[in-house]
Amino acid sequence: MLRQVWIERFGKPEVLRLREVPDPLPGPRHVRIRVEAIGVNFADVMGRLGIYPDLPPRPVVPGYEVSGRVDAVGAEVEPDWIGRDVVALTRFGGYTDTACVPEVQLSTRPADMSAPAGAALPVNYLTAWQILEVMGGLRAGQTVLVHSAGGGVGIAALQLAKRIGARVIGTASSAKHEALARLGLDVAIDPAREDFEKRVRDCTRGRGVDLVLDAVGGASFRKSYRCLSATGRLAMFGLSSAASGKRRSLLRLVSTAVRMPWFDFTPSRLINENKGVFGVNLAHLWDEIERVNSWMEALLGCWQRGEIAPLISATFPLEKAADAHHYIQDRKNVGKVVLVP
Repeated sequence: MLRQVWIERFGKPEVLRLREVPDPLPGPRHVRIRVEAIGVNFADVMGRLGIYPDLPPRPVVPGYEVSGRVDAVGAEVEPDWIGRDVVALTRFGGYTDTACVPEVQLSTRPADMSAPAGAALPVNYLTAWQILEVMGGLRAGQTVLVHSAGGGVGIAALQLAKRIGARVIGTASSAKHEALARLGLDVAIDPAREDFEKRVRDCTRGRGVDLVLDAVGGASFRKSYRCLSATGRLAMFGLSSAASGKRRSLLRLVSTAVRMPWFDFTPSRLINENKGVFGVNLAHLWDEIERVNSWMEALLGCWQRGEIAPLISATFPLEKAADAHHYIQDRKNVGKVVLVP
């Protein structure tokens, strides 16, 4: 029997339920992984709240990434996968101690990479790579603004930006500033205590930044756009402001929607101001999995050269998934939260 965590109804973290079901058999092009670590993402939180549009019908097992060891393969998969340590992207179904995953979504985990580090790598670092390297074109000497710099994507973006040679400004609560400074953050801003737009203008001498990573949404998108320099780019990849509470709130959803810059980024304005705006959703790139795999290969190379290192903020047993969600929503993490079966 395997254990899985299910979303059976929407609500507070306590709605997550542990179930036991029979072990699955891998399909023809799938492998079965005995899972050793599971990455927890904010998308999982939004799914639990019922505000994540990609969530399949309930009941559903959340989770986009796992790390573990292959113990069985399907008929069309080479048997040499068996016994290999891997990291894998999962299209939901990650909160489990045993997962069947398409072979194309696997990467071999380096021998000296721990299972928690492997589970912390795919979603956050692939997202940051897509924004900084693929679409954002960040270069040495440029300046990037990273919102929620203490989160999983924030830490990944910080490490990748420093690898490039960029200057990094980050927003985070004051309690996280010291830790972020040790990780190389150049300027820390507490958005609850100061206007990040004004601080960005002050510390760039009015020029603005070359790239912004914004997963907050709502009014933050508009302010982030105003922080851009000429030729600057705004990357939008989340709406965390819609999930500030632990229960779904129609008022928060409406407030976030109303504050979105629906009519701000007009073609004429973008042309005249020489600025760019783009969106990123890694979960909508399943049809481009070979391209995503090339990014993962590049990231594993960065890891082996010591250029990046996933930071694990906390680990929780699989049956304590609710505690992991509380930890994230209480904004306690600096880095990744991981479940361990």
